[in-house]
Amino acid sequence: MENQETDKELYVLWKSGDKETALSMVFMYTLNSKIKGWWEEVTLMVWGPSAKLLATDEELQGRVRQMMEAGVHVTACISCAQMFGVAEDLRNLGIDVKPLGLPLSELLQANKKVLSV
Repeated sequence: MENQETDKELYVLWKSGDKETALSMVFMYTLNSKIKGWWEEVTLMVWGPSAKLLATDEELQGRVRQMMEAGVHVTACISCAQMFGVAEDLRNLGIDVKPLGLPLSELLQANKKVLSV
């Protein structure tokens, strides 16, 4: 039987630079997971092209603010953000911009629930 704490945590790894994917799957599921209580702890991990998309799209920024207000923790990969020149933009949105390679590896090795989109 799995650790009960593991069963209550969801990590959504958002790596797509496609806005429709963000709106119709990533953001919808992430927000609903938190506000409807499907998962107790929800973290959105911004990775790769999604960092650039988020930094340049006001509609998506508003949706991320809504998620954060609902209690979703939002973090972004610093290497990706720097690659696209948007690290400061993401920080200004209140996003925790930091190295994520090792933390992601640790989540996977611990068999945490990671949804990659």
